[in-house]
Amino acid sequence: MEGNFNKLKDFILKQVVERSMEFKIDLLKFEEGEFRRRIDMAFKSILRENRISLKPSEQQEVRNEIMSYFLGLGPIDKLLKDPDVSEIMINGPRQVYVEKKGNIELTDIFFRDDEHLLYFVERILSSMGRQLTELEPYIDARLNDGSRVNLVKSPVSSTGPILTIRKYSHRILNIDELINLGTLNSLAAEFLKACVISRVNLLVCGGAGSGKTTLLNALVSLAPEKERIITIEETRELQINRKHWVPLETRPPNIEGKGEITIRDLLRNSLHMRPDRIIVGEVRSSEVLDMIQAMNTGHDGSMTTLHANSTLDAIERLEVLSLMSSVNISSEVAKRQIISALDLIIQIERLPDGSRKIIQISEIEKAKEYVLKDIFVLEEDSNGVGWLKFTGNIPKFYSRLRRKANYSSKEFEQGS
Repeated sequence: MEGNFNKLKDFILKQVVERSMEFKIDLLKFEEGEFRRRIDMAFKSILRENRISLKPSEQQEVRNEIMSYFLGLGPIDKLLKDPDVSEIMINGPRQVYVEKKGNIELTDIFFRDDEHLLYFVERILSSMGRQLTELEPYIDARLNDGSRVNLVKSPVSSTGPILTIRKYSHRILNIDELINLGTLNSLAAEFLKACVISRVNLLVCGGAGSGKTTLLNALVSLAPEKERIITIEETRELQINRKHWVPLETRPPNIEGKGEITIRDLLRNSLHMRPDRIIVGEVRSSEVLDMIQAMNTGHDGSMTTLHANSTLDAIERLEVLSLMSSVNISSEVAKRQIISALDLIIQIERLPDGSRKIIQISEIEKAKEYVLKDIFVLEEDSNGVGWLKFTGNIPKFYSRLRRKANYSSKEFEQGS
């Protein structure tokens, strides 16, 4: 019965949308009060013409959904409420893609034209006092629910306004849930838990949408409750389920180009806030050197993420970013700092089937050059089924795990 009502709601909404286009009932033309009245008239007319009988409560529910469509974020309002949708990608008014369970699919949703799409883009920006201009044709923003938004318009885009929304997940995945999802196995999970408790410095790397932040969130949540944790992000995504957590966010420059607060600014300031651990959501620029310095000056157990295709690519990219952040540092010094600071790199990937899996956990050995020792790697059988396998390599800091986290593993003991 409920399924039939949902189909009826979709039918009525579609009819109202078509009628609004036919008779040019548009928020760009009418004040909101007059717009509501005309849409309500169209709604009642469609009920009469199609001889649809609804209870008063059902009428109100359908009316609310119609108004949400027009006064929320229009055609994509429904997608924002769909818990299965993790990302919305709008490539101009006629192409709306979504990501569901790691897979990208084209929807049948569309906007009337560029102007129609830009109306909702401007609605997003107006609440933040920002606007897209020819001088600033792309902007990173955030919806009220915390979802991350990237907006692009001409002259950068030749296909119309481009809108990308990464929805804010209100569900916090812990390490056990990641095991159930197949991201890692219990042996690797117990090892990583011991690493976090023992204050090993961690770097999580992977491509866009690979699950870096989700994994980082699960790892940070394993830290002892007594610790004071400071997180630094451009847009708040981490959700640490603890009392002593201090989240910090960057701030873009205002319309005059002033007032910007960067990750590097917040990192430097956080050193005066008595942190036990500093967690940076993602390093991508000059803040890399400050993060490495923090790890080398008593803030053990710090973690961050980085875009990279492999663990080796990750440390080489860290070196490049460190050199870009300072003209007074040599490649040799940057390399020594990185090797000294980092203990472990975790590589996570989104596989073709949409699943996210850890494919490599590697130790950075304390040597003059970059030496990575794989502790876990993803192996596949003849059917393409992969599982995370212990390589037999024992990390140099294993005694530290036993001492500080009481960690003991049969597999590790046999290897040693």
